[in-house]
Amino acid sequence: MTRGELLAEARGMLRGAGNESGDADARILVAAALEITGSQLLSRPEVEVSAELTQRARDWIARRAGGVPVARLIGTREFWGLPFALSPATLVPRPDTETLVEAVVEARPDRNARLRILDLGTGSGCILLALLSEYWEATGLGTDLSEEAVATARFNAEELGFADRAFFQRGSWDEGLSERFDVVVSNPPYIPSSTISSLDVEVREHDPALALDGGADGLEAYRALAALLPARLLPNGVAALEIGIGQEAAVGALMQARGFDVTARRDLAGVTRVLVLSRLSENPLGNAGLRS
Repeated sequence: MTRGELLAEARGMLRGAGNESGDADARILVAAALEITGSQLLSRPEVEVSAELTQRARDWIARRAGGVPVARLIGTREFWGLPFALSPATLVPRPDTETLVEAVVEARPDRNARLRILDLGTGSGCILLALLSEYWEATGLGTDLSEEAVATARFNAEELGFADRAFFQRGSWDEGLSERFDVVVSNPPYIPSSTISSLDVEVREHDPALALDGGADGLEAYRALAALLPARLLPNGVAALEIGIGQEAAVGALMQARGFDVTARRDLAGVTRVLVLSRLSENPLGNAGLRS
């Protein structure tokens, strides 16, 4: 079988399964299975493919047709222009979360600042490492309850060249910490427990429940963060938290009750995705108070 024939077969399988991104997914998976680039796949369709690689590509396509995310199959996902290895204990980084990185960069525009960054619930380390790619003099600490997630984050830091500036430890939120930080970030679990079963199959069956389940009302993690942030954030520091759809008012109220000014940031789809917190009389992005 040639590359072109294998790609056509893969496209047909995914279209038949009702995959809306079937053509793109087929191209990505076939190229990855053959260990070539997408350009090589399309420019040399006549090249013969070995039986072993053909079978690997077919296996991946069949699993994709069954709902396994592309990133889980190839083991990596790009975030902020950087490749991140995944594990079963980490979420697949999503473009929406880049809004959090953008919010921090806007709030702290000095790229030479010697920031100390804390990432609570670090997962793959994508948020912390994306920020370290923007702040050349910054250092960071990521915490996670999962030892496997911590190991994955450490691996990503080493692969991306940040091992000397990024450190990771297992623990519940700020467990064992006493220092304060210039920037605190978190993408905590925020899905109400009762709605997890209704999520897309790619999420409910392949993302770790520990990183999804936000308790009965989805706010359990934010209550913990509201309690710890005053002690972890420097007086002139900034925090940025990802939130779920419709959680802006509830999470904002929790943070305001702890003395924070709150500004809401929307993602590219216009959904309020991030809350930026400051204890200044005027926060880094505008006037005090809960604003969109």
